[in-house]
Amino acid sequence: MLLHIPDVLTAEQVTQARQQLATAGWTDGRLTAGYQSAQAKHNLQLPESDPAARAVGSAILDALGRNSTFFSAALPRRIFPPLFNCYQPGQTFGFHVDNAVRYDYTAPGQPQPVRTDLSATLFLSDPDEYEGGELVIEDTYGNQRVKLPAGHMVLYPGTSLHQVTPVTAGTRLASFFWIQSMLRDDGQRRLMWDLDVSIRRLTHDHPEHPALVNLTGVYHNLLRQWADV
Repeated sequence: MLLHIPDVLTAEQVTQARQQLATAGWTDGRLTAGYQSAQAKHNLQLPESDPAARAVGSAILDALGRNSTFFSAALPRRIFPPLFNCYQPGQTFGFHVDNAVRYDYTAPGQPQPVRTDLSATLFLSDPDEYEGGELVIEDTYGNQRVKLPAGHMVLYPGTSLHQVTPVTAGTRLASFFWIQSMLRDDGQRRLMWDLDVSIRRLTHDHPEHPALVNLTGVYHNLLRQWADV
């Protein structure tokens, strides 16, 4: 399932994030990539330990914690601390699949493994600020080209082949991260999302409908059967 989640960050939060990131210590993105990804990756990235990355990443996690659409679609168990990349003219990231497991070295004690069931890109630049730089995600229905307003996020299966097309003008700034879901299967997550959306719609249109109790029970019984917690 590929899902556009609008307004994860407000315009004010985007402005504040960009101010913090403007003076951060950007490095060659290939330094944080595996061997195969490094062959296709040409961008700038913030080290995970950078103070700006941690501050803005914390603000993003707080915003996600209040976003009911994100929770319903992802059913998150763990979220990898948000990372940040920057694409300038001539920079790109060719087709690749994200690593199945990432290790969170910011967690206390031993590094914590995060299974990358879902990938997320939160745009911090508006589409009219740069040319090119589309996120292209290959799914069942062909290639989906994504270029969203600042503060908006796209959520998609971590198994997806995807790329960022070359930026030809301007600067593309974004945050990216991964989610380990309580449901590792994308088909199960899609069913739960569809069921939750239907329950919300029925609650809005017919709040006294007796089927609401049954549908809500079905939702939680499926989650109880499938969830890995």
